[in-house]
Amino acid sequence: MTELEYPQVQGVAPGNGYSHVVTGTGQWVAVSGQVALDADGAFVGIGDPGAQAEQVFANLERCLATVGATFGNVVKLTFFVTDIGYLPAIRVVRDKYIPGTKPASTAVQVAALFSPDALLEIEAYAII
Repeated sequence: MTELEYPQVQGVAPGNGYSHVVTGTGQWVAVSGQVALDADGAFVGIGDPGAQAEQVFANLERCLATVGATFGNVVKLTFFVTDIGYLPAIRVVRDKYIPGTKPASTAVQVAALFSPDALLEIEAYAII
């Protein structure tokens, strides 16, 4: 597993559930934004951000595993949500998949995603 470092940033308030800076050495991996589609392309958890987050993180885990990575290699997550109020439910699922120190993160509320059934989309960057 890649050794990642989480330096403390002076003069910036500590992140609540994320790191401001993550660094490491290795191969860069970019995982496209994942939505709550199952292996057959059907939406999971329509109307339920927690259920959608569970499917999204499972999809991210499968994508990372394809290149020999785990969530321990993730340095950055970007959350796109149609309602910022979904973040508490998403964080519960994130914490299940990523216990301990969290990667750098950005959360953005968007007007819409590619389908009205999609409540969230999450992309990941990792170093292996």
